[in-house]
Amino acid sequence: MATWNSRGLRGSALEEYINRTNEKYQESGLALIQKIPTPITPIEIDKTSRHITLAYFDQKSTVDYIGAVQGIPVCFDAKECHTDTFPLANIHTHQVEFMERFEEQGGIAFLLISYTKRDEFYYLTFSLLNRFWQRMQQGGRKSFRYEELNPDFFLQCRGGILVPYLEGIQRDLKNRG
Repeated sequence: MATWNSRGLRGSALEEYINRTNEKYQESGLALIQKIPTPITPIEIDKTSRHITLAYFDQKSTVDYIGAVQGIPVCFDAKECHTDTFPLANIHTHQVEFMERFEEQGGIAFLLISYTKRDEFYYLTFSLLNRFWQRMQQGGRKSFRYEELNPDFFLQCRGGILVPYLEGIQRDLKNRG
């Protein structure tokens, strides 16, 4: 079982950017995306502040966000990468399987990756993620490099939208033909 403590803040800046983006999209009537909380079982609670100080994750979570964009079901996970090589160990098998089933049901699944050193956001389509995943399953690289990414899917902050993933969804849909 995984323990929740200091690792709980990893990715919090990215998560905050996405949450603000989601609020803007909802205010504009463009999308309704919800953050999926990770279910935990509290083990220790500070009696004075009533804060959880130690907990265990109840079950495997699927993805970080789920909702709809103009009637299209959408799910995605948010990841941070501090180098130009993204380890596939940061993604769990059950997440890939969930995203695959989600796409089979007509939805769109993807990853949003923050390349922190470069201060860049990337929309990784499920099809490209799956290609990297299959390569790893067949004994190939257990990561993918920045250079392997499609430059069309880097996202530029504009108009007060911090992580404009709707642009990535539009490109993704266009490429599906």
